[in-house]
Amino acid sequence: MLNEGAWPVAEMCSALKVTRQGYYAWRRRPPSARDRRDAELSAKISEIYAASRGVYGAPKVFAELRRAGVRTSRKRVARLMRENGWAGTTRGCARRPKGERKAAAPQANAAPDLVRRDFSADGPDRAWFADITYVRTHQGWLYLAVVMDIWSRMIVGWSMSDRMGAELADDALKMAIARRRPGKGCVHHSDHGSQYASLLLGRTMRDAGIEPSMGSISSPWDNAAMESLMGLIKAECVHARTFETREQASLEIFEYIEAFYNRVRIHSALGNLSPAEFEARHREGAALNAA
Repeated sequence: MLNEGAWPVAEMCSALKVTRQGYYAWRRRPPSARDRRDAELSAKISEIYAASRGVYGAPKVFAELRRAGVRTSRKRVARLMRENGWAGTTRGCARRPKGERKAAAPQANAAPDLVRRDFSADGPDRAWFADITYVRTHQGWLYLAVVMDIWSRMIVGWSMSDRMGAELADDALKMAIARRRPGKGCVHHSDHGSQYASLLLGRTMRDAGIEPSMGSISSPWDNAAMESLMGLIKAECVHARTFETREQASLEIFEYIEAFYNRVRIHSALGNLSPAEFEARHREGAALNAA
């Protein structure tokens, strides 16, 4: 009993309506098979939860256990996590800072919607999705531009700055191009933010053979895949943290994207694989087919 040093055993047994003999018999009884199994599972869950940076809930922890060949149930995992105080992160709506709104692009510079809410692709570097979000620091706002390959959910390009100009979106796209070398015809889908309608970004896309695509003005559903990704970054990396400087926030976001999200974090849409694992399996399968 946790309170054995504070209260006499006899008084506690009386309050709980149990006998002293029954209490001492319980103390001498070895742990049951169920208790031993719970302890083993709790140790494995603790490792997975820590490796996930404390963001996985029961469904993803259960998926990781299955990947490791551990037989258990999702309900049991949820119970053990609840008993140990382990809870996954929940997504909230990302707020834009007051006075900072992405202006709708003039129709002359707008691109057609080549995606039409089809958030899928049949191979790598067929369709990239892009967006910009905001991170609060004590120095002021830090702006983050991201480019994601919808096929593998891999973040292929990103850029951070204290300014939300066309260069922010252009730098993220240039990183993606340098990393992936997409073939001609790769689609770059975004909203109508002025950064994505800029001449600078348009020139970068033309030079790389990338086709621009934009959803409807003021329609977040047309870029729902990126809205979801930005909400994930906010929930798992940004929220519940206080950043003193933009540099501190930048380092944290860099580590989250490159070390965790792309390489470790599993996605149910990818069969509970990380983007890097999903792409590696695709390459292995392609090599076997070629052989």
